[in-house]
This record gives sequence, structure tokens and C-alpha cells, in this order.
Amino acid sequence: MKVQEFSKEQKDRMASKVKQYFSEELQQDIGSFEAEFLIDFLADEIGPYFYNRGLADAMSLFTEKMGELDYQVQELEQEAS
Repeated sequence: MKVQEFSKEQKDRMASKVKQYFSEELQQDIGSFEAEFLIDFLADEIGPYFYNRGLADAMSLFTEKMGELDYQVQELEQEAS
């Protein structure tokens, strides 16, 4: 499967949030390079867990909606005489 890359703007926004978190929560200032390096590391090492959870959530919702659709189709059935 092809790994999707983030746009420059998306990476910049993520790096800004990481830098803000480090500043506010850890009282440490880090540069953009360090923030982007951390984002890449987390995406590679932890990202698959979030991705797989998203797939599982999507499949659960799909299964639920298919059950609803099955019920609605059954409601359309007509009695044979």
C-alpha cells in the first residue's frame, strides 16, 4: 500500500502544534526541524495503530449501516399469496 504524504502546509501546521505543545506543556522550545522529525517518527512508529483503529471503526459503522439496510429491505418485502 502506498504511504500518503502530507502537504507542506499540513506538515507546517502539525509542526506548529508540536512546538506549541512542547512550549506550553514541557517548557521546552524546539525548532521546526525537530518537530517535523518527531512527527515523522510518530507517523512511522505509532501511525499504523491509529490507521488500523480508523479502519476498524469504519468497518464497524459499515456493518451497522448494512444491518439497518437489511432491515429496511425486509420491510419492503411483500407477502406472497
